[in-house]
Amino acid sequence: MEYKALLFCFLASIFITPVIKKVAMKIGAVDQPSERKVHARIMPRLGGLAIFISFALGFLLFFPESSYAWPVFAGAVVIVITGVLDDLIQLSPIYKAGGQILASFIVVLGGVKVEFINLPFGGEFEFGYMSIPITVLWIVGITNAINLVDGLDGLAAGVSAIALLTISALAISIGNVFVVYAGLIMFGSTLGFLLYNFYPAKIFMGDTGAMFLGFMISVLSLLGFKNVTFYSFIIPILILGVPISDTLLAIVRRRIQKKSWCAPDKSHLHHCLLRLGYSHPQAVLMIYAMSALFSLAALFFSQATMFGSIMMMVVLLLIVELIVEMTGLIDQSYRPILNWIKGYRYKR
Repeated sequence: MEYKALLFCFLASIFITPVIKKVAMKIGAVDQPSERKVHARIMPRLGGLAIFISFALGFLLFFPESSYAWPVFAGAVVIVITGVLDDLIQLSPIYKAGGQILASFIVVLGGVKVEFINLPFGGEFEFGYMSIPITVLWIVGITNAINLVDGLDGLAAGVSAIALLTISALAISIGNVFVVYAGLIMFGSTLGFLLYNFYPAKIFMGDTGAMFLGFMISVLSLLGFKNVTFYSFIIPILILGVPISDTLLAIVRRRIQKKSWCAPDKSHLHHCLLRLGYSHPQAVLMIYAMSALFSLAALFFSQATMFGSIMMMVVLLLIVELIVEMTGLIDQSYRPILNWIKGYRYKR
């Protein structure tokens, strides 16, 4: 039945997206070319609404009974309303953050929160009163992380689709029916939209889509892995390795450059790949490959021993460091490992 839900939402998204494109152009929900944008023409940017409508139809027709269903849906509605308003009138950051926090509190009140983790050597670590701020911080953080990678045609939709498929696969392995259905419905809705959003895009998802995808991915990852072991707690972080890394490195980069941590720039991973000479679709496919690598690591991590988990993390951190140095994500002069390798070869 869950695969029927996926197919239904995929087809629904394919049919709904062109309608939303026409509506966006008619009401002026468009993205204008600018110095920070890579597109050179006016583009409709309300595509996320097509993803949400497809999801909503799947929710009404296929969702299994769960105490989480309606709080998650209500939170999603708040996020989508916030995104639509931003795509129409460009909300100030404080109002966008307010909408994200309100949506987060709705799902927290519905029972979606991390209350404790099981420690690797026995016992539990209770979060207590901190469980609510930790949960809200996670949801708001991932919501904005997906928004930050929405810089090239098909990038945020593709990265999100990979994350949703991975979350669904892990949910199947542990028998979490609600997350399986929600994840596959979201995956189908996103994949249908991606047909119109991949390069050259016919429509952008806008903040409506980026925030909705980020919100749902953050909530589903919590539901799939809440109250788990210390090492399993790392799984959702691995699945979202690309947007999380890009967000954290952006904060570090702006700190070094003495800019506001939320100041916009053109030094995200996709910008760096374009500067290195890769074409638009090549850069997107490379980031897809990185996302798939993190997702595969998450799948292996879920079955690995403690020693295997530690070794995998060391290798992944080394790969991330090399990518950061080769692309200049922090700064063009930041190349400690590459400089060491160059110096070692020179000495030989």
